[in-house]
Amino acid sequence: MSDLKTLDHENLSNTVYATLCDALIKGKFQPGDRLRIREIAEQLGTSVTPVRDAILRLTHDDALVFQSARDIRIPIISEGRYLEIRAIRLRLEALAAETAAQRASKQDIATLEDLLSENERAIGVGDWLRGAELNQTFHFLLPTIAGLPVLHGILRRIWLQMGPVIADAYIDGGRSMIDYHYPVVEAIRRRDSQGAARAIMDDIIHGGQSILEHGKAATT
Repeated sequence: MSDLKTLDHENLSNTVYATLCDALIKGKFQPGDRLRIREIAEQLGTSVTPVRDAILRLTHDDALVFQSARDIRIPIISEGRYLEIRAIRLRLEALAAETAAQRASKQDIATLEDLLSENERAIGVGDWLRGAELNQTFHFLLPTIAGLPVLHGILRRIWLQMGPVIADAYIDGGRSMIDYHYPVVEAIRRRDSQGAARAIMDDIIHGGQSILEHGKAATT
């Protein structure tokens, strides 16, 4: 009986952790936001224990700054840290796009095109949070299409830090947050591995320029 209780607790803690990870990656929190354990527990309908466990795990992931139980915040990313993460993303996401171009099926390409269409609709009605979510989905679909689950897991941890930053700057980025996705899909359609790699790097550098500028303004 004791083992069953432990398993239930672990499952609940993992569920809370996964829920908070998803919220961070999709930009449902902003840099500097303060998280309150009890409020999150009430929203999720759990006790505070699994929430506290999840927050400690996210602290180890560098996704949260835990000063004390009363001061838990989404970190504000410095320019230097952003540039370091960007350099890592350039290498890893280029590999994802390159491999996706070799392995994508017609259905995979259609799914990418549907994501772009949905993102266009979100931008058109000013739903920037939905746009940020779809942006994340697009980027994560590349390692999935590529069949690279280890790479997907590595990128997921990186995006725990980047999700709030990207979402916070999404409205300032405007069309630059989506325009660079079209060449990625076109290169994948042509089975152009190197072109797909270059296109996703252009997206991260040029499409992400507004993120860098927004971050600079936030820290000055």
